[in-house]
Amino acid sequence: MKKMNNSEKLRLREREVPPIDEVLEQVLGDSYAAYETFQDALSGNDIEQEWQWYTPHKAWFARGQHRWTTSRGAKKEKTLYWLHVFEGYFSVAVWFKEKNRMEALNADVSEKAKHMILDARTMGNMPTFPVVFDITTAEPLTDIIGLINHKKRIEK
Repeated sequence: MKKMNNSEKLRLREREVPPIDEVLEQVLGDSYAAYETFQDALSGNDIEQEWQWYTPHKAWFARGQHRWTTSRGAKKEKTLYWLHVFEGYFSVAVWFKEKNRMEALNADVSEKAKHMILDARTMGNMPTFPVVFDITTAEPLTDIIGLINHKKRIEK
């Protein structure tokens, strides 16, 4: 995992250049292999990732979603994570409600990830907090998938 330096800039800033594989490979460089591994893991976990242009940030972001149908037939969806691309790495933020912080500690993740959950701060007045992973290798992906799958279960 890599800690983001505030001077590092968000990439994928051109609206007319969508984040196709060739673009991502160029921006991510050696980290592209970790991105591919992450995408493969998502497909086996009933998670869809979609890229969207966000005007306030003037950049492309990926949102990971879980969609399901309730027992009464209602269509539901939940955002599980946000993915941002920087030069040479990507960042995945898994957001939790503050009321679920202690429950999030029951996820099948490493002690390091549990410390990240405990140390995460809420954002402004919102009762939510992000657990943010900056990724250059596949090493943190087990924790990310563990948190994402746990969030699917606890925040329905």
